Amino acid sequence: MPQLDFPVLHRGGQQSKSAELDLLPGLEGGPHLGREALLRVAVAPGRVIGWNAGLRVLGHYNRDSMPSGFLTMVANLSDFLLWSVLFVLVAGGACIAYGVFVEARWYRVAIYRLPILPADTLSRLTLLHVSDLHFVASDRGKARLLASLPAADVTVVTGDMLGEPEAVEAVASALRPVRGAVASYFVLGSNDYFAPRPLSYLAYFRKRRRRGRVTPGGARELAPMLEADGWIHLRNRRESVSANGVRLEVVGLDDPHIERHDLRVAVRKDPSAFGLAVAHSPDPAPELAALGYELIVCGHTHGGQVRMPLVGALVTNSTIPTRLCMGLSRFGRTLLHVSPGLGTSKFAPFRFLCRPEATLLELAPSGDPLSGGEDQAPGAAADESTRSNTAS
Repeated sequence: MPQLDFPVLHRGGQQSKSAELDLLPGLEGGPHLGREALLRVAVAPGRVIGWNAGLRVLGHYNRDSMPSGFLTMVANLSDFLLWSVLFVLVAGGACIAYGVFVEARWYRVAIYRLPILPADTLSRLTLLHVSDLHFVASDRGKARLLASLPAADVTVVTGDMLGEPEAVEAVASALRPVRGAVASYFVLGSNDYFAPRPLSYLAYFRKRRRRGRVTPGGARELAPMLEADGWIHLRNRRESVSANGVRLEVVGLDDPHIERHDLRVAVRKDPSAFGLAVAHSPDPAPELAALGYELIVCGHTHGGQVRMPLVGALVTNSTIPTRLCMGLSRFGRTLLHVSPGLGTSKFAPFRFLCRPEATLLELAPSGDPLSGGEDQAPGAAADESTRSNTAS
């Protein structure tokens, strides 16, 4: 006699005694829980849950209620999405770990040979450009790097030396070995004037950002300390110097990023001299090029700090285009060098495809055969074989 499933009566206490089909797998199924559940529903036989006037009533687990192929596709899609999310999380974590623990401390020195001095110059001139140290008091690795940099005739530091106000003495001590044989110049940046504070990375994509309450930085203590060591503070100031027989007209602007610069001091007084302009931010580069300076050195952008393959920098925190935020660019007869810097904010100690860098610019007379010719493209003037890698 065939065994029948009797209906459960409302509050009657009667239950079926036949074997029940387990439609949901155990939790031990892991990532495949949803997929197995859907497939079991798809292959479960029709269950008789009641009789009414001799008609067989099928429950909602009938495999004919939804095509099994569709359920299989949904299950496979859920697996794909799950593994895709896991891959993105693991890859993202690996990139962050690399950016924090490897690249942010993977220093290098770049050497560029530039034939931009007057053709009648009889000798060359070396210029060491250091920027955006963002020094903290315990930054021993960066101090060792600075002590190992090549000697230069002129050294220029383009601001944001401090990563915290407590690092004033550490910065002054670390910069002593890099002073130039002829002259040493510096300008200050916003992180020297004001103590850094946490800021969302997305805020850099806004054209206008609100400036909240600020805490004074260590600029008032740092500037006199550097000047006592022989550094010259180019705070909207002009200087003239002769180095290796080359007459230099040097102008420095206070930080344009926080609108402290004064372009009135940048008007050329000696156009026959080699013009060198120094600023923290490259924002006034077009104006300085129009005034006739042959070389402009800046920092501030960190080279974008995060760069994507085939795209480059995503933001620059500056008015210049992203393609000009690192390395050499040409404005007519003027060369602009923007340093990617040696540090980052302590609140964002991360770099990606944008290694920290100090730069030695070897300036030679135009037409110097060892420099490749005057009409060389700016980027081609860099001798990549002279890049040296230094890990802290």
